[in-house]
Amino acid sequence: MANVITHQGIVENIDHSLVSVRIIRTSACASCSAGGYCSGSKEQVVEVNVPYAAYEIGDRVVVVGQTSMGMMAVLLAFVVPFLVLFFSLFICMHVSDGNELLSALISLGLLVPYYFVVWLNRAGLKKKFSFTIKSD
Repeated sequence: MANVITHQGIVENIDHSLVSVRIIRTSACASCSAGGYCSGSKEQVVEVNVPYAAYEIGDRVVVVGQTSMGMMAVLLAFVVPFLVLFFSLFICMHVSDGNELLSALISLGLLVPYYFVVWLNRAGLKKKFSFTIKSD
């Protein structure tokens, strides 16, 4: 059970096999030093694809996800863009003979295609980052 993340929530909306669950960060998340950076508010809506929605609006449920999903999300959202920025800055500095402004602008500009590719792959990422529901 150590490889799962669980959050209690309330079913907010049901659209065929897509169940929207409003989760509230638990006290463990609130005490985390990065707790304020994970999401903009304490409440968050998670969409869960359930083959047969045996839930009703207002039901208390537990949303379950794998810990590896969190690690992959951090990797895609923070680590890879940082590496792109870091290495492209040094390469551009070397190629442009030390023109810092040009190197910085090119490095920042290279993040646009990276996030565009991530956006294009959102359907595959949505399948990879899937949650499950169990009754509370």
